[in-house]
Amino acid sequence: MISVLVVDDSVVVRRLIVDALGEAPGIQVVGTAANGLLAQAKIDQLKPDVITMDIEMPEMDGIAAVRELRKRHTALPVIMFSTLSAAGASATLEALAAGATDYVTKPSNVGSVQESIAAVREQLVPKIQALGGRRRPAGAPAGPPPRPPAGALRPGAAPGRPGLPPVAPGRPASASGPAPARPAVPRRAGVQGRVDILAIGSSTGGPDALTKVLLGLPADLPVPIVITQHMPPVFTKMFAERLDRSTPLRVLEAGDGMELTPGTVYIAPGDRHLVFNRKGTATLTQLSTAPQENSCRPAVDVMFRSVAGLYGASAFAAVLTGMGQDGRSGAKVLRDSGAEVLAQDEASSVVWGMPGAVVAAGLADEVLPLDRIAGALLNRVRAGRSAAVAR
Repeated sequence: MISVLVVDDSVVVRRLIVDALGEAPGIQVVGTAANGLLAQAKIDQLKPDVITMDIEMPEMDGIAAVRELRKRHTALPVIMFSTLSAAGASATLEALAAGATDYVTKPSNVGSVQESIAAVREQLVPKIQALGGRRRPAGAPAGPPPRPPAGALRPGAAPGRPGLPPVAPGRPASASGPAPARPAVPRRAGVQGRVDILAIGSSTGGPDALTKVLLGLPADLPVPIVITQHMPPVFTKMFAERLDRSTPLRVLEAGDGMELTPGTVYIAPGDRHLVFNRKGTATLTQLSTAPQENSCRPAVDVMFRSVAGLYGASAFAAVLTGMGQDGRSGAKVLRDSGAEVLAQDEASSVVWGMPGAVVAAGLADEVLPLDRIAGALLNRVRAGRSAAVAR
């Protein structure tokens, strides 16, 4: 049973969250608190597995409460409860930077209390199950990790963790029968070994992970970076502006018709898929309102397929922390086109859903902790160019 502490100054909102979680299997609300100051004592008393935290509260607001909490509890998941507005997005990103784990948005434009409860339940329950289920009491054995399908190690691949078979190409683990050998796909003529674009997908835990990766890349990076991070509208714009201020690279929320340029990062806007098309020698961004995939828009799979179609073997992709399996089918398309795919490892992921799905399907060329991913991306970009010059 996952125990939850609800922190919000509004009696109505506290009741809404309690009712939303009341019928969720495996979840129990063990207490509530009206502000961050009261929450500190309740945390020590109730020892919850997950906390839901409002942002604007008297005495101690949610951001200050997260900062205080992280002094004593570094791994306790905290889910912020935010408004879908510019102010809410800015405050939520500040809370994530302070150490919050994830966030949900308060329901808006709903017609009844029951619809509000359903909207909160739809967002909150999967996050609590993913984050609360990840925590184990001290000394408890870990469950068996997903095992990649058997097969030969692709050149340049790496094992996921000690004791596991190496990451190997093939069908997803759920497919029946042994994984067939995957034929080598030649890189495009004239750009053998060269990387011309980096594509990154992420979700839960992604804002912090992306910040750390981009901080490790130089302003003169010779390729563009395209990113799909699961976020609603407004949030993606604020996130792009925050990254633009805090990292060496130029970071933009992608719009229609932007030309991809080296050293620039393009983030898919909330509620739009990010795809690409060619105009002469230029690659242009295009926003799509096509249906959700994996219950997401923007979706990593959509972006990865578009990158594969235009760049083929000269693309390099990374799948970072996140819930679900978005990115897995797109990673297969990339691999089939000759591109390489890197996945974040389980230990450094907030939720090993998306990268874990890629690894379990045998689609990861390398599995690395977060603090080594920027270096791996940079080395791969530079190595391809050095090889081209040498020839």
